[in-house]
Order: sequence, then structure tokens, then C-alpha cells
Amino acid sequence: MALMNISDTGLTIEFTGRERIWIRRDPLTVPLTAVRRVTVLDHPLRAAHGARKGLHASGVAKIGTWGLLTGPRQLVAAYRDRPGLRVELDRAAAGGGFDELVLSLDDAQRLARLIEQRVGSTR
Repeated sequence: MALMNISDTGLTIEFTGRERIWIRRDPLTVPLTAVRRVTVLDHPLRAAHGARKGLHASGVAKIGTWGLLTGPRQLVAAYRDRPGLRVELDRAAAGGGFDELVLSLDDAQRLARLIEQRVGSTR
């Protein structure tokens, strides 16, 4: 499962070995100024939609890029029975790759509060 580190300037997501194969990147850093909204998800698997490039083990895991044709473009690393976050981004400010991050993360509630605090202090 991915790990998220939050600094004063950005979010850094580090992926596991299997996730790196499907996502084809590691780590990903997004500036806090690109974060528009953070939502805690009880079932992040349900949040990934659209055409994809990546692993889809039905009902178990989604890892890769979703929303390829119609958007929003989502970077997804989500697993069954693992809570997570949806982080909505300003795509241009985030570097142009994604509109959303959909991630299963340990302690999603705490991470959401920290992101909101840091984003609030940068605006």
C-alpha cells in the first residue's frame, strides 16, 4: 500500500514494488498549491472510473491510471477493505499528469486533516 508524506510544500507518495510496475513512477510529488480538495473514502475502489491503463483485479485492487478518454484523469492505487483518500488537483499546477489521486492509505483520516491544515496555511 502506498505511503504519503506531507511536507510544508507538498505531498510525496511512495508506491510499493507492485504499484510501481503498474503506475510506472515512484515517487510522485505534488505541490500543496495544486491541492483543491481532500475527501476520505471508505471504499476507494469505487472511486476509480473510466478507461484505464493498469491492473484491475475485480473487487480486489485497482492500480494505474483511470479516466484516460473522458477524465478526470486519476492516479489510482486502491484496495478492497482499505480506506483511503481522493485528492483533487489543479492539473496544470500539479505538473499536468492527473486531476485526482485515489489512494488506499493507512490513517486516511489523519492524513486528510494534515493536508487540509497545510493547504489552508499556504493560501
